[in-house]
Amino acid sequence: MFIKYVYSKRGTILLYASLAAALCVSFALFRLPLRAVIYPLVLFSVIGAFALFAGYASHRNRYIRLAEISKMPPELIGFVPQADGIGEESYRNIVMMLLDANSELKRKYDSSLTESGEYYTAWVHQIKTPIASMRLTLQNEDTPLSRRLSSDLTRIEQYVGMVLAYQRLESPSGDYVFREYPLDGIIRGAVKRFAPEFIERRLSLEYSGTDKTVYTDEKWLGFVIEQVLSNAIKYTRDGGVKIYVSEPLTLVIEDTGIGIAPEDRPRVFEKGYTGYNGRTDRQASGLGLYLCRRICGNLGAKISLTSEVDRGTAVMIDLHRDGIRFE
Repeated sequence: MFIKYVYSKRGTILLYASLAAALCVSFALFRLPLRAVIYPLVLFSVIGAFALFAGYASHRNRYIRLAEISKMPPELIGFVPQADGIGEESYRNIVMMLLDANSELKRKYDSSLTESGEYYTAWVHQIKTPIASMRLTLQNEDTPLSRRLSSDLTRIEQYVGMVLAYQRLESPSGDYVFREYPLDGIIRGAVKRFAPEFIERRLSLEYSGTDKTVYTDEKWLGFVIEQVLSNAIKYTRDGGVKIYVSEPLTLVIEDTGIGIAPEDRPRVFEKGYTGYNGRTDRQASGLGLYLCRRICGNLGAKISLTSEVDRGTAVMIDLHRDGIRFE
């Protein structure tokens, strides 16, 4: 930093050196004693060096303060050090103007986010009323058509849940209640929601239960399991789904579906990415597995998958985590 500072003052240093050299040459041409000029030059050099080091110390302190400010979020930057010169004053005014503009944009964004969040929350709660009414109506019938409608209604409920989950994930406030739960109850609750689809599609379900307990949020873990089950059913034409828990505490949901292409596997958890399967199924949004990854991260879990084309997919949810991160 010192070398850079000295380099920035090279014009002043060169001017002083040129004047000193010219003064010495003049004394030599007029055959005047050089000691008469060397002593003042040495004194001026000492004073100049002192001024140079003092300026460097001030420059270093300003640099440290600016470096600390640069690490702060823009909304927390309340001041910028006073300018040192007319040029710096212009830059300081520009920076302050940009900070004010950024604060205003953030205020408008937060206001818009709050309004959209309130709208979607209200919409979700309003749409739940007709869904519940249709569910009660279908419970009194047991025909192929009612089972088909019940399956479609389950899909609608799932999509509504995705909207609410996405909105809450983007919200700065959390919605998690952690405690110990029996894993079996969460799995069976998710499976029960898709029972009509298993029957309608004539798919088998292999699950013998588990005595494991997990420290998690029941609602959000259930949401993840439902999303994985939904994909397993959607992309499985023949065979079925197998659910089991491997040691130490990994929930595995395995299907015999169409599988995932090798080039798509690294990106299936990305937001909005649907891959080849999504292009054949125009209803795919590319949000399901993205939400699962985000939620699992907040639950302190880890989700991954293995897959072979035309042989099926296995999704692993590793629930054995020591630390839990809140978002």
